[in-house]
Amino acid sequence: MPKFNYVAMDSRGKETKGTLNVANQNEAITRLKEMGYFPTKVTEAASAKKKGKKKTKRSAASKKKGKGFQLKLPFGGGVKSKVLTVFTRQLATLVDAGLPLLRGLRVLEKQEKNKRLKFVLGELSASIEGGSTFSEGLAQHPRVFNKLFINMVKAGELGGVLEVVLNRLSEFMEKAQKIKGKVKAAMFYPIAVMVVAVSILTLLMVWVVPKFEEIFQDMLGGEDMPKFTTVVLGISRALVNSFGKVAAGAFAISIVFWLIIKTKYGRITFDWLKLKLPVLGPVVEKVAIARFCRTLGTLVSSGVPILQALTIVRETAGNVIIANAVTLIHESVKEGETITAPLESSKVFPPMVVSMVDVGEQTGALPEMLLRIADNYDEEVDNAVEAMTSLMEPIMIVFLAVVVGSIVIAMFLPLIAIMDKI
Repeated sequence: MPKFNYVAMDSRGKETKGTLNVANQNEAITRLKEMGYFPTKVTEAASAKKKGKKKTKRSAASKKKGKGFQLKLPFGGGVKSKVLTVFTRQLATLVDAGLPLLRGLRVLEKQEKNKRLKFVLGELSASIEGGSTFSEGLAQHPRVFNKLFINMVKAGELGGVLEVVLNRLSEFMEKAQKIKGKVKAAMFYPIAVMVVAVSILTLLMVWVVPKFEEIFQDMLGGEDMPKFTTVVLGISRALVNSFGKVAAGAFAISIVFWLIIKTKYGRITFDWLKLKLPVLGPVVEKVAIARFCRTLGTLVSSGVPILQALTIVRETAGNVIIANAVTLIHESVKEGETITAPLESSKVFPPMVVSMVDVGEQTGALPEMLLRIADNYDEEVDNAVEAMTSLMEPIMIVFLAVVVGSIVIAMFLPLIAIMDKI
């Protein structure tokens, strides 16, 4: 039967330590409660020894590789948001069902297929066994868990409502993932159509049209071809003769564009244009407002201080224009003023959002109001995505019809001239 080391408090608040011979961790916790103790830490003695051996091997390996070298994540840094969302929901379910956090992490580590996350879960378990809090363990992996995740867990630990916070966090991540998936699905159709259109046009202009040019020259006997056909043939010859230069030019333009949006003013201009685009702009704006409201509402309702919550919202905004507006709100709140005034002066948020936030501040129900706004904008994002998709379909069909039809007409005009001549 395995042995479990425990640290517990008695009814007088005095700490006591010892060992129990029981079947599992749950039975150890139950036994301690029956003895009148309040367990603070219960670990399996054998597993602790195994963990110690693993750490010794790992440190020895790192010493062999070189002085000061430490392998933090052998499989890379980040974990996909979809994988992290599933993990958060599973952990919230286990903790909410009464399973100790450490055991829940061990269970998820055993079944996790993602190698990066599996390694991180092992490190988290070892950190908690070593006496660290869950939030401190998460903070050691900033490339996997962002500040929002860490601060919400920390607030849950301080308030003694970790299971509630994990549930809120999992709901937040699921809704964010859902919106992201819908926007991606909506963008997939026009991008796929554009890729197919460019491929077809390249095939026609590089391979098919030059064949027709040879036929027309033989059949017309050196006579001039229609002007429209001459223009299309000229474009075709330019592509065939300068295909490498065209490809290099397109690649160079892409690199220059990427470098420009990496600059401060380039990023501001690009994010502003994204909000003002005719079809895509309303979707981007609604997604940004929904993310702002849901992130701030979730953080404040979980017990994170408002200034700290605004700092996290600014860093996770995903749009410089929204981030600058949040900076103004942060400065206003820091000076003891309300959120409403800078929210309105930013000219980014619609009057309805400003009014609802104002009501939330006055009634003391700001988190609930922000989450309600987020739910409302999630629905608007759904409608906007459907409208965008339904509008893009006929536009793309007409575009393809005009381009391909123009090439076909250009090829038929000389045939008509030949038939008239015959």
